[in-house]
Amino acid sequence: MIKTLLAGLLSVLLSAGLAFSASMDGEETYDLLFRDGTLDSVDRDSALIYLRTVSNQLKPEAAERDTGQIALTFGDAASEMAHLEFRQDQKHRSMGMFPASVGNPMIMVFYESAVRDMAESAGGSPFYIRNRVKDALIQPAEVETGEAIIDGEAVTTQTVRLRPFEGDPNRDRMRGFGDLVLSVTVSEGVPGWYLKLVAEAQPKSGGEAVYRSEMVFDRLEGAQ
Repeated sequence: MIKTLLAGLLSVLLSAGLAFSASMDGEETYDLLFRDGTLDSVDRDSALIYLRTVSNQLKPEAAERDTGQIALTFGDAASEMAHLEFRQDQKHRSMGMFPASVGNPMIMVFYESAVRDMAESAGGSPFYIRNRVKDALIQPAEVETGEAIIDGEAVTTQTVRLRPFEGDPNRDRMRGFGDLVLSVTVSEGVPGWYLKLVAEAQPKSGGEAVYRSEMVFDRLEGAQ
């Protein structure tokens, strides 16, 4: 009875546009971000299309280079491999093949892109940056529950925010990337699980972000 009342209250409050935060331990956070089987229900004849938009005050030419579409496709109906391709205008570039049974590789692309972009723009060791990000993935985190509209229908979302360099002794040398926040929004109602993946270095004092990379689920193409 109590669970039913709480579920009803949550539904009402979400419909009013309110969000809720809860705490997860490190294992729960990791399992939410790297969820298994997120491609199992995706038709192998279809494609998941994501839009990537990048802004970078330190390296504007890199932002222009990395803004475009990312397409996730499968070789054929029986394929157990997912193929990622970056598309910009008429240029297409392979981003690799990944086992589809493991889950959606967009989460790995997101984190590796943030590591690469930070190392390229602010300097520093990519190994150090990657290790700090990996450590953040297994730490307790706040998870915010919200709502989004997908194909005209409301779906419940969860957003995890990680701050890999909070308290880092080297943050003052990171040219603004010490304030990096990694934000991942997921939902059962989104094909492929990931709705939005955002890496942003926004100064706490305000002003324009030093860096922002946003990967957003755009559409499912070609489903039978």
